[in-house]
Amino acid sequence: MTLETLGRDPSAQPAQPRSADPAQSQSAQPRSAQPVDPAALRSAFRRHAAGVTVVTMTGPRGPVGFTATSVASLSADPPLLSLSLSATSSSAPALLATDTLVVHLLSDGQQELAARFATSGIDRFAEPTRWRRLPTGEPLLVDAAVWLRTRIHSRLDAGDHHLVIAEVLETRSHGQSRPLVYHNGTYGTIHPSPHD
Repeated sequence: MTLETLGRDPSAQPAQPRSADPAQSQSAQPRSAQPVDPAALRSAFRRHAAGVTVVTMTGPRGPVGFTATSVASLSADPPLLSLSLSATSSSAPALLATDTLVVHLLSDGQQELAARFATSGIDRFAEPTRWRRLPTGEPLLVDAAVWLRTRIHSRLDAGDHHLVIAEVLETRSHGQSRPLVYHNGTYGTIHPSPHD
């Protein structure tokens, strides 16, 4: 997703233990929960720090990219990751048409790059964005310390988002840097413990 992460209801209670008495069992059944207000869910997840990435791909009219906080490692064997994007995003048609993606894990100090790829109605690849094409054709942000080239494994319509699972084909890391994180509407980083 683009800086608005959705997930399950964090206030959901664990299931009650079953009773041997049928009368008690009826009363112990959970009541139908009211639908969670989307604004309340977004408010809850504003308190959850998430790593910031930029996802790029080749679109029908040139490079396409968007900022996402929904990227997660899914499986080590085979190497899979997941991400999601709003179905109303201008990048959604390209995401549904492409076979490959490049996921860039942003570092502290790259707030402007993250904000640029989260802004609608601009050419996100114009200067000052520094990019080039990989030999396989995908657009690569050259200032990203970590990137992963992936092939889409599967897609799923999930609520108002598209969920994508992608297989990691290639990854590169260089230099040491702190990650860029998004929390409560602002960008930041994490600082290592003095004991690390």
